[in-house]
Amino acid sequence: MAYQSLSEFVARLEKAGELVRVRAEVNPELEITEIVNRVSKGPRDGNKALLFERVKGSEMPVLINMFGSERRMAWALGVEELEDLNRKLSALLDLRLPQGMGAMMGRLNDVLRVIRSMGLRPSSVSHPPCQAVVMDEPSLDMLPILKCWPGDAGRYITLPQVITRDPITGVRNVGMYRLQVFDSRTLGMHWQLHKGGAEHEREAIRNGQDRMPVAVALGGDSAALWAASAPLPPGIDEYLLAGWLRGRPVRMARCVSQPLEVPADADIVIEGYVVPGERRDEGPFGDHTGFYTPPAPFPVMHVTAITHRRDPIYPATVVGRPPMEDYWMGKATERLFLPLLKLFMGEVVDINMPAEGVFHNLLIVSIKKRYPGHPQKVMMGIWGMGLMALTKAIVVVDEDVNVHDLSEVAWRVLGNVDWKRDVLIVEGPVDQLDHSAYRESFGGKIGVDATAKGPQDGHRRGWPDEVEMSPEIKALVDRRWDEYGIG
Repeated sequence: MAYQSLSEFVARLEKAGELVRVRAEVNPELEITEIVNRVSKGPRDGNKALLFERVKGSEMPVLINMFGSERRMAWALGVEELEDLNRKLSALLDLRLPQGMGAMMGRLNDVLRVIRSMGLRPSSVSHPPCQAVVMDEPSLDMLPILKCWPGDAGRYITLPQVITRDPITGVRNVGMYRLQVFDSRTLGMHWQLHKGGAEHEREAIRNGQDRMPVAVALGGDSAALWAASAPLPPGIDEYLLAGWLRGRPVRMARCVSQPLEVPADADIVIEGYVVPGERRDEGPFGDHTGFYTPPAPFPVMHVTAITHRRDPIYPATVVGRPPMEDYWMGKATERLFLPLLKLFMGEVVDINMPAEGVFHNLLIVSIKKRYPGHPQKVMMGIWGMGLMALTKAIVVVDEDVNVHDLSEVAWRVLGNVDWKRDVLIVEGPVDQLDHSAYRESFGGKIGVDATAKGPQDGHRRGWPDEVEMSPEIKALVDRRWDEYGIG
């Protein structure tokens, strides 16, 4: 389902009882965070999207926690449950194992051609809703931007679609990078070392470009909003993915002050530029790791225009110690990209990136093990795939293990692993937010082979059978259960 505006998604949530309107006045500095933190970590039936209608210092309502459950995240992407994303993309892909890297890349290109042939390329709009109001004197002060945690350096935009173009190829990138408010006309741009926006800036520096256009879209269609967080390969347009998910092209419009296009149905658009190479300390910020990211030099965005809809809704999210809303955003990514992982590694059965691992700290993967060293091959393959390179720990289990049952995974790991033989420790790139790394963005990673071992693995002692009751006795007890009076 394609939502023409964020207000349409709000209406869907409200009709289903998945949204609470908060009519009491609230402070965007810390108070909203504490409310959302309690809702995110509270009982499941109380976990709702929140629309704060009276936010101190602004006339705009704030929508938060809209992606904060499996149900709401699925609806945002046009499906009923997140597993439908896996099924939907699997149906598009031929998951038979290609022979060689060339065949794999050819298969991926075929998929992209199919998506493009569906008429889902972003389309152009001449009088977009996002430009119904163009501010004469653009000022960030009119937005209800949150200060989330007590140690934060200030107010932060937390749910943006940051739009840039490669200075040479013109290829668009859309990323979700937090933005710190320095003053009414400047923002700290936290695009990390490994992200597309940072690569565009490096290219601008290499080519002596004195200004790099940037636009920040807030709100609009929920699929387009989420797509900004998707770790797509370079050169693949995030709005093409959003169009495929929503079954309708994302409508685009030219900015009023920069040579970029933005989603025409966005609620708010902030236009500006980055001076390549300019830096200013950004942070600290209470991050999705559950720790504060320390101050570090990052680019500065200079605001040249702010436009918005007639009745805009300001979208935000709060990140912190999991589980929070961003867990479900990451879970959607996991389910959608599982078929692509299988395309390159046909032995993969399923994956899980649990909340406790805050995405990049832990990946559990089940495989159809065929030969000695197969688990290690899978570890290396995952570390070689785009931003999966930042995965800090990979645990490989056999195909019959439910990777989403953390108790079962822990039992397998603690029972199956010889810590001298089955652990692989390597060095390489890690997430820039990893405070434990001895160097920024570079550190140690671990792979754990928790599969069953046999003679092919050099294990000659024999592997024991698991303790399990016979099917006949299970069926007998099922039939007689009521007789026992146990309840």
